Amino acid sequence: MSTALPATAAPTTGRPPRGPRGLTWTVLRLHRTALIVWCLALAAATAVLIWMYAIGDEARRGMSGCATPATDGLPSCAAVDAITADETYSAFLGLITTSLSYVIFPVAAWAGGALIGRELESGTARLAWTQSVTPARWLAAKLAAPAVVLTAGTGGLLLVNLWARQDDDPNLVGDWYLPDVFLATGPTAVAYPLAGLALGALAGLLWRRALPAAGVGFAVTLALYNVLERYRDRLWPTATRSEQGEFELPRSAWQQDWDITWGRYPGEGTPVSTSATFHPRSHYWPLQYVETGIVLAVAAAATLAAFRLLRRRMP
Repeated sequence: MSTALPATAAPTTGRPPRGPRGLTWTVLRLHRTALIVWCLALAAATAVLIWMYAIGDEARRGMSGCATPATDGLPSCAAVDAITADETYSAFLGLITTSLSYVIFPVAAWAGGALIGRELESGTARLAWTQSVTPARWLAAKLAAPAVVLTAGTGGLLLVNLWARQDDDPNLVGDWYLPDVFLATGPTAVAYPLAGLALGALAGLLWRRALPAAGVGFAVTLALYNVLERYRDRLWPTATRSEQGEFELPRSAWQQDWDITWGRYPGEGTPVSTSATFHPRSHYWPLQYVETGIVLAVAAAATLAAFRLLRRRMP
């Protein structure tokens, strides 16, 4: 005796879901350890930044003048010496800033080694391709899910970092043109991890082994990072100021060149004219946009190259 199945019942094939959502969830489940570590790191960094915002006023008071004994609104120097909030504030903001700047490196190593290289080396990728998942869809899901997580995470942490920095006192948070500060306070903080993801994935497809791919992905992103840091000052035309005699640039100016013309005769110690080449504070956003565009272009080129390589090498 047999029992007919209802018309709405569907046989179970054991195959993974075919839609993009199914592939995305598969990627997230497969790399849940990395996702958990990433979320914990973001939570810890956010908690630290909230703490920095809370002690910001105290930190600024620690940078103020003092007198012994306290007079005319100036606190006692003994009391100021006892205040360590400014050191704590600077140290922890610097730690978060540096971490944001260097996210590109672990992302690239992970993308090359764990995300792509390990699955090609172990044969997991080919198994997925036999389950009605094309190589292109597989790679798209592999890149899309981490890209969304990285963009949301670094973008959110960037906003909290800017909020915690408050008035951007350079004595506490560093000058805008310092490498780590520059990278962690603008859209470059989001662009670099995406470039690391794309370059690492390309390395994984090229080497198809976890450890070599992780190393190559790290090395390539390190080269990109160092080249752009070295030539950052050339990404936007500098300003020039020339005057008779001497003058000083404001601290907010990123000085590039300084030339002083002295008196004509030996022994004359009075400068005749001074010329300075520099980036004023107003160049911060043009430099950010140009560098972000370059980094995103590298990410796009690496992604395109990865898909073309996959199509040429894989079934």
